[in-house]
Order: sequence, then structure tokens, then C-alpha cells
Amino acid sequence: MAAYSMDLRTRVLEDWDGGLKADEVAAKYRVSRAWVHRLVQRRRETGEIAPRRQMRFRSRVPAGQDDRLRELVAAQPDRTLVELRAVLGTSASLTTVWRALGRLDLTVKKNRLRR
Repeated sequence: MAAYSMDLRTRVLEDWDGGLKADEVAAKYRVSRAWVHRLVQRRRETGEIAPRRQMRFRSRVPAGQDDRLRELVAAQPDRTLVELRAVLGTSASLTTVWRALGRLDLTVKKNRLRR
């Protein structure tokens, strides 16, 4: 979903400054009351009303290393996630390594004696 425009933000704040209550402003511009309060609070605390930059999530950590991950698991299927992460040379979380294995339909060897 795209951020609200600067024009809308300015009009909302003008009506708020004009004395309208948050419920009235929200109904007039079809936004949530909570958003009106957050916008007013942000202007009060930082002086800014522009939308914040969108977060960019990190790409899949073993990006471009899918073949290498397959080879590592095939060569030694009983490696732990910690060992795989160390061999890949990444600072990714163990969950990320686990998800990469799942995305590649790879499983780690199970120890039947511990079941």
C-alpha cells in the first residue's frame, strides 16, 4: 500500500489545527483516527509530516549460493545449521539458513537413535 500523499497530510493537519476532532477528520478524509493521531504526534515530536522511508528487507542470505548449499548438504548431510552458516560465511540467522534449506527442499539427516 502506498503512503498517503503530502496534500492529504497537509489538509488533515489544517483541519486538526482548525479545531476538528480526530474522529471528524478521519471521517472526512476516510483515514483512521489512529493515523490522524500518529501524524499529529509525529509533527509535534519531529516537526516532519512526510512519509518515512520504506524499510528494505535484506535479501535471502545465501543469495546466489543455492548450488553451494545443495553441495554442502549432499557432501555432509548431518551438518548442523550452525556449521552450515559458518561454512557459507554468512551472518544470517539460523532461521534464515533453515528457510533456505526448506526453499530448496533439502532436509538434514535425522539421527534415529535420538528419536
